[in-house]
Amino acid sequence: MQAMVLQRPLEPLTFVERPDPQPSQGEVRVRVSACGVCRTDLHVVDGELPNPKLPIIPGHEIVGRIDAVGKGVDGLAVGMRVGIPWLGQTCGRCEYCREGRENLCNNPLFTGYTRDGGFATHAVANAKFAFRLPDNGEDAAIAPLLCAGLIGWRSLKIAGEGRRIGLCGFGAAAHIIAQVARWQGRDVFAFTRSGDTAAMDFARKLGSKWAGSSEEKPPEELDCAIIYAPVGALVPLALGAVRKGGRVVCAGIHMSDIPAFPYRLLWEEREVRSVANLTRRDGDEFFDVATRAAVVTETVRYPLRQANEALSDLRMGRLQGAAVLVPDAL
Repeated sequence: MQAMVLQRPLEPLTFVERPDPQPSQGEVRVRVSACGVCRTDLHVVDGELPNPKLPIIPGHEIVGRIDAVGKGVDGLAVGMRVGIPWLGQTCGRCEYCREGRENLCNNPLFTGYTRDGGFATHAVANAKFAFRLPDNGEDAAIAPLLCAGLIGWRSLKIAGEGRRIGLCGFGAAAHIIAQVARWQGRDVFAFTRSGDTAAMDFARKLGSKWAGSSEEKPPEELDCAIIYAPVGALVPLALGAVRKGGRVVCAGIHMSDIPAFPYRLLWEEREVRSVANLTRRDGDEFFDVATRAAVVTETVRYPLRQANEALSDLRMGRLQGAAVLVPDAL
């Protein structure tokens, strides 16, 4: 197999060749056809998430076909198309798992962080945490749904059913969830970096009622807002934009420090919530919703060896939509 490997945080990924991994009990091996590049991968590479398993192959928006099956696997077979998400395994025994909140498991494994991921030609996954995918649709177009879509969906559920929804940071997740929110009949208000007219135009193209910079006040009070950009300063700005009783959801796994802000922004029963990981139920729900909402992902595709370029483009805000690595591309 070939892979792009993180040896140490803050260093470029290195291209390596290894013997093909073999699936253990309860695992499947997947030949990777596409792997999305998520901002969480960037946080791992940039040393913003603690204690990664090093060396590690990043990547957790994996689409491919099973080419080997370990013992004790039921329901999956060689040739099936599957998706491998961020949540790679849970203990099934802690209080959170027993309560149906496996996203908060005390002893989880995460794909591309504490177990090898999909910036490679092959990846091994716990069969119970691999999503069976239909055969229709392009692999590269589906890959961003495995995290940007799933976390976007979980954050949308937590945001509530308000009609006027703000999306702060119009990247991979927001461009997917904007389509879902419009399909649900909501009004979308998109917030982008100041001066990023391309992102504003992209948001309007996807049906946003309004698009402007994060420093601007929207033309209407919002019922809720979701922050996808890892910028803590957006929290008080979003609180200032939502109505009484409104909710602000922080959807990222990492965010810069939230600055001090006056209590009046939080008063009148406004709320700030965070999103942690995902559950397999989120996947079952979201893939059905994405199909019914006819979600179309905007992707920029890179050969596997150009993973560092993809990460750099994401880091510098040069992407519209989602970056996807395609191992077989030249």
